[in-house]
Amino acid sequence: MIRMLLRVLGNSYARPVRRTVVLMTVTAAAEGLSYALLVPVLSALFGAAPADAWPWLAGFGAAVAVYAVLRYTSDLSGFRAGTTLLRGMYHRLGDHLARLPVGWYSAARVGEVSSVASHGVLESMGVIAHLLSPFISACVTPLTIVAVLLAYHPPLGLAALLAVPLVAAVQVWTGRSMAAADADRAERDHEATGRVIEFLQAQPVLRAGGRTAERFALLDDSLREVQRATRRSTLAALPGVVGLTLVVQAVFTAVLVLGAYLALGGDIGAAELLAILVLAARCADPLLSLADIGGKLRGARSVLAKLDTVLRTEPLPEPAAPRLPDGHDLAFDSVTFRHGDRVVVDDLSLTVPAGRRLAVVGPSGAGKSTLLQLLARFYDVDAGAVRVGGVDVRELSTEALMARIAFVFQDVYLFDGTIEENVRLGRPDATDAEVRAAASAARLDEVVERLPGGWSAHVGEGGALLSGGERQRVSIARALLKDAPLVLLDEVTSALDPVNEAAVHEGVERLMAGRTVVLVAHRLRTVQRADHVVFLDRGRIAEQGTHEELLRRGGRYAGFWAIATAPA
Repeated sequence: MIRMLLRVLGNSYARPVRRTVVLMTVTAAAEGLSYALLVPVLSALFGAAPADAWPWLAGFGAAVAVYAVLRYTSDLSGFRAGTTLLRGMYHRLGDHLARLPVGWYSAARVGEVSSVASHGVLESMGVIAHLLSPFISACVTPLTIVAVLLAYHPPLGLAALLAVPLVAAVQVWTGRSMAAADADRAERDHEATGRVIEFLQAQPVLRAGGRTAERFALLDDSLREVQRATRRSTLAALPGVVGLTLVVQAVFTAVLVLGAYLALGGDIGAAELLAILVLAARCADPLLSLADIGGKLRGARSVLAKLDTVLRTEPLPEPAAPRLPDGHDLAFDSVTFRHGDRVVVDDLSLTVPAGRRLAVVGPSGAGKSTLLQLLARFYDVDAGAVRVGGVDVRELSTEALMARIAFVFQDVYLFDGTIEENVRLGRPDATDAEVRAAASAARLDEVVERLPGGWSAHVGEGGALLSGGERQRVSIARALLKDAPLVLLDEVTSALDPVNEAAVHEGVERLMAGRTVVLVAHRLRTVQRADHVVFLDRGRIAEQGTHEELLRRGGRYAGFWAIATAPA
C-alpha cells in the first residue's frame, strides 16, 4: 500500500511522505516503549515496597510526554504532507494527462479520469493525513510491546508473538476475499451513477412520451444491483472481522492461561503477571482496529490503483534533441495510421506549400479529421511521417508545435469563465487592444454588446450559455489572437443558422489570410476558395486538384458537389 502510494506520488513528491512514515514509525515505537514502563511501575506498586514506584512513575510520565510531542508532530506532518501533496498531485496528474495521446480519451475513460481526478486524488492524499498514522500504530506499537515482553519474560513473549503471523494471515485472507466483492461493488456504483445521469438527461424524451409517472426500469435495476453488491461486500468482510477478533482474544487468553500457570508454579510474581497482562491488553486494542483500518485502506488502494494505471500510461515521446521547422509548409509522407484494427489513413502522401489553403472533403469516416489530428500530433503515425517545415512532428517539442498551430474545430469547448478569459487562452499576455481587435475581426464584439455582462459575461460550463455560432466566434477570436502561421479548421460552419454562418465565414476568411491552412469541409461551398482540394475515401486520396478541375472531371467530388448544391 505504502509502496504504491510512493510510486503514484513520484520521486519528487515521495520524499515528504517517507519522512512522515519514518516519524510515525518512531512515534508508534515510542508509544510501545512507554507502555513497557508499566511493568516496573505495577511491579513496584503491588510489591513489598510501593514507594519504589515513584521513580518509575516519573519515567513513565516523561515517556508519555515524549510520545505526546512525537504524536503531535507526526500527525501535523501527516496533515501538512497530505495538503501539500494534494496540489502537487493535481499538477503531476494534469501534466501527465496533457501529454497523453487524444485517442486515449475514450468516452468511458473520460468519466473514469474525471472520477479519479476529483474524488480519487482527494481520497489518495487523505491516506497520508488520516490512515497512515493509525495503520502504522496498529502494526508497530503491538510489535514493540511484544519485543518488550520477549525481553522481560521470553515464554509469555513467545505466546504473544503467536498473534503476529495469525493476524497477518487473517488480514491477507480478508483482503483476497474482499477483492472481488470490492471490485464488483465499484463497478455497480459506476453503472448506477451512469444510469442516474442517463435518467436526468432523458427527461425531455420521457416527458414528451408521457412517461413521467413511470419508474425508470434501467435505473431501478441498477440500484438493486448496487444493493446486492453492498450486501455481498458486507458478508465477505464479516469472516475477516470475526476471525481477527477471535485470533486476538484467543492469543490474549493463551497469555492469560500461561501466565496464571507460571504464577501458580512460582515462576512469576502476581504483580509482574498483572503488568504483562496490561501490556497484552494494550496490544489487543490496536490489533482489533486493523479490521476497520483495513477496509478503509482497501478502498484507498483501489483508488490508488486506478490513479497508478493512469500515471503509468505512456505519453507520446518527446524528442531528446528537438528541432525547429524551417518554414510553414506541410507534408504527409506515405502516412499510415490505424485505430484499433481499422486502417484510417492508408499510405497517404500530400504536400501543402507555405501560405496555401488545402481543403479535404469526402464521406464520413474517410479520415478527414484524422489528418488534422496527425498534423497536431494528437496521435503518432504507424508508418511514414508528418512534417512541418520539413521536420517530422515527432522531432518537434510539443510546445514548439503547438505554438505554430491555431485550431478551430466543429465542437468548441469553452471553459467556465468570462468571454474575455476564453479569448485570452489564445495568447494570455495579449493587450486589451489586441483582444478587442481579434474579437472585432471574428465579429465577437456583436455578441459581447448584447450580453448583460459584456466582456465579463460568463459562458457557463463548456460554453453552455452561448449558442453554437457564438461559441464558434469565441474560438475564431482565440485563434486570431494566437496569430499562429498554421491554421487547422474542422468544418466550423456545420449546423449554424445563416446569420452566424455568415459571421463565422467572415472571421474564418480573416483567420486564413496569409497562413498555411488545412480545412476539413462537409459543406462544399466552403472549399471554393481553397488552392487545392483533396477527396478522401477510406483513408486514401481518390481525387485531387482545384475546385474547377475536379468539377470538370465529373468524378466523386463533382457528385458530392451536385448533391450539396441541389435545391431542397
